[in-house]
Amino acid sequence: MQPALQPADLNVWWRMIRPHTLTASFIPVFAGTAMALSDGGFRADLFFAMLLASLLIQGATNMVNEYYDYVRGLDNEQSVGIGGTIVRDGVAPVTVRNLAFAFYGLAVLLGVYICSETSWWVAVAGTVSILVSYFYSAGPLPISSTPLGELFSGLFMGPVIILIAYFIQTGSLSAAAVCVSVSFGLTIGAINLSNNIRDRDGDASHGRRTLPVLLGRPKSIGLLAAMFAVAFVWIGLLAAWGLVTPWTLLVLLSIPKAVQAVRGFVGKRTPVDMMPAMKSTAQLNTFFGMLLSIGFVIGFFVAP
Repeated sequence: MQPALQPADLNVWWRMIRPHTLTASFIPVFAGTAMALSDGGFRADLFFAMLLASLLIQGATNMVNEYYDYVRGLDNEQSVGIGGTIVRDGVAPVTVRNLAFAFYGLAVLLGVYICSETSWWVAVAGTVSILVSYFYSAGPLPISSTPLGELFSGLFMGPVIILIAYFIQTGSLSAAAVCVSVSFGLTIGAINLSNNIRDRDGDASHGRRTLPVLLGRPKSIGLLAAMFAVAFVWIGLLAAWGLVTPWTLLVLLSIPKAVQAVRGFVGKRTPVDMMPAMKSTAQLNTFFGMLLSIGFVIGFFVAP
């Protein structure tokens, strides 16, 4: 008898959720929780519930994207940057869609627990986040096909996740948490922008109106550099104004990764050639978030 799942099968299911994208969901949870810790609030159960819910929603978002891109004929066996479970591995599209709904359902259950322990206002933000996650790829006019993709991804995977993570730990919001979340909105929006720069030619041929399609590749790369610059400068200003601990300036150590990401797009024309730049953009968000979180934790323990 053969085992129910071969290692190769497990690899297919793992790739379906696009694990390389998951840092964009758990890094904001870490950051929001680290800020809450620095303000004297932390519950491990709420942290892990929020972390798992965010990962589930991100995984569901990726699967919904894969399903609808297949339905619309955007993906094929040569497509770069996708899980490929439908077009390359033969997984039934309806299976991918239904698994996404199951992930959403599990996230809702975790959300109910979080709300029961904190506030039911969290359910409002969570519900809107799930709707944005779904309609990013679904519907007659998906958000991903408009110039608003970077705005929605940056807002809901940056400030919204960070502030929920902070609120469930402290029961309130602070000016510092709101201000810090802006930088995350920029670095996470940059991940989406880098993806759209890579896919610009294909998106244009399918009638999609993403920012890079409207701006062109050179201006889009310039916008990416500007988003990185503002994210770093903003944290520097917050530290100078005394809104955050000076230890948050550790984020400056991730500047070389931002430079690498921007340079990686210059002069590149094919999606395959731009993949290293996309990887660097995602890594920048990870390094930025982890260094900022570490800065808040250090600041908490060394504060007089």
